[in-house]
Amino acid sequence: MATRPKRRRLAKSGESSSEGPISRVYAQDPSAPATNEERSRWKGFCEIESEPAFFNVMLRDFGVEGVRVQEVVSLDSDMLAYLPRPVYGLIFLFKWREEDPDKQEPSCPEGIWFANQTVNNACASVALLNIVNNVPGLKLGEHLEQFKEFTADFTPALRGDAIGNFEFVKTIHNSFARKMDMLNADLQLKNDASARKKSKAKESNEDDAGFHFIAFVPVQDKVWKLDGLERQPQNLGPIGNEDWVLQVAPEIETRMAQYEDGQIEFAILSLVKEPLIKLVDALAENVKSIASIRQRLHQMESDRAGLQSNSTGANESGEQSLILGPCEKYRLSQEAIDHAVLSPEHEELLKSGDGVAMSAIVLDLTTAQASIRASIRDEIKAIQADDDRAASRRNDKGLLAKGLLQVVERMGRLRIFMESACCS
Repeated sequence: MATRPKRRRLAKSGESSSEGPISRVYAQDPSAPATNEERSRWKGFCEIESEPAFFNVMLRDFGVEGVRVQEVVSLDSDMLAYLPRPVYGLIFLFKWREEDPDKQEPSCPEGIWFANQTVNNACASVALLNIVNNVPGLKLGEHLEQFKEFTADFTPALRGDAIGNFEFVKTIHNSFARKMDMLNADLQLKNDASARKKSKAKESNEDDAGFHFIAFVPVQDKVWKLDGLERQPQNLGPIGNEDWVLQVAPEIETRMAQYEDGQIEFAILSLVKEPLIKLVDALAENVKSIASIRQRLHQMESDRAGLQSNSTGANESGEQSLILGPCEKYRLSQEAIDHAVLSPEHEELLKSGDGVAMSAIVLDLTTAQASIRASIRDEIKAIQADDDRAASRRNDKGLLAKGLLQVVERMGRLRIFMESACCS
């Protein structure tokens, strides 16, 4: 699971608020927030929940651009159709059990970036890297670009070791680490080591199996299962005429069916192209179309008064006023407008010189822009909601919870005392 930072206080210039007096006073208290120093010294990785907001913030902190993580609520084909396209990969969380090793490739095929998970609890970061490193042209950011290049000729095991020693990834991953998570992870590691010493041939117990993230990705016209706990990738077959996501769905459903009803604890996440990109592109095309048609109408010396009336289109709230150029609020740059391509319909209309038709199109584009802008606002709100959820998760409230429990305990004792006093 994920870890939260410490309770905040006002920090002096150059001083981290996470290293406040509470952390220093309760340095030995397991419920106290973990300090940045403790996280940096810790050699492990914390568990992270299957919360899309956490994965989105991690990817952004990694430096990856143009990707959004969304939850897949159903594997029904109609529901999968609502996922934004393209879908770069799927992450499946389940209670892990080993599959037949013969299904794996003899070695990692050329052109597939696949890393083993060689460090406990690193499966969230490993699954993310096993997807984004296989998306052609994706902007990974400086650190991941260098890492991908550095590990290009590594074996999956060496790539896994490299992830475990990659402080950049580990720091971002463990930004969710609570002190209790760190202590529990260390205790589990110690217990596992003790068990191995006692029995070299310890039988596996499925009840003790942990939850694990694996990835499914389309690479080189094939669908691959990339499980960091398996030595090599597994080829699930060529991508046919249908959407590759629909091909993976039966594989996941088959795995789900292997568990009893009481064990149904799964989660599926999708890595898709950031919807905001498509919306901003649509807004850029809309703005360029309106500007081009307005300019053409002016050249034709049309009814400028009527055109200006249409160009504002503002209601009392101002929501319908047109954007006719770059706008930071809607992430619209001049570069995006310059690169926008007018539709063939609008290109033909500009050539026709039909002033009436062009004026009507301006009205249609005005209405369309209002809808596009509303969708952009919704996406920006969703991104902010992710940031808020991740910030809350990183804010370790262990001390607060402990304090509240102590208050509740004292109140309970007081009530018992008062009841005893009344009865005597």
